[in-house]
Amino acid sequence: MRENYQAFQDAGAEVAAVAVSSLSAVDGGVRKVINPPYPVLADPDHEVADAFQVYDLLGDGYAAPSVFVIDTDGDIAWSYVGRSPTDRPPVNEILKQIP
Repeated sequence: MRENYQAFQDAGAEVAAVAVSSLSAVDGGVRKVINPPYPVLADPDHEVADAFQVYDLLGDGYAAPSVFVIDTDGDIAWSYVGRSPTDRPPVNEILKQIP
């Protein structure tokens, strides 16, 4: 996502990541090491992951890798939930789903 962030911006979309981690882990890990150009939000109590029904689907205590395209009305226009820790849709597939 980091390498393709501009393509999402060009499509009129915004990217945000949610990690089932503490704020200190997000700040010290993801933001420091990867330094993404989009926000990374901490979800230590997995409230967001629970709400999107992706928490612990793989039995590892984390959210399954997931992508949700949310339209301007706040509705989920498209979603993809990975079946393994590395299962993610291709960026071009996500871009095609942006309303």
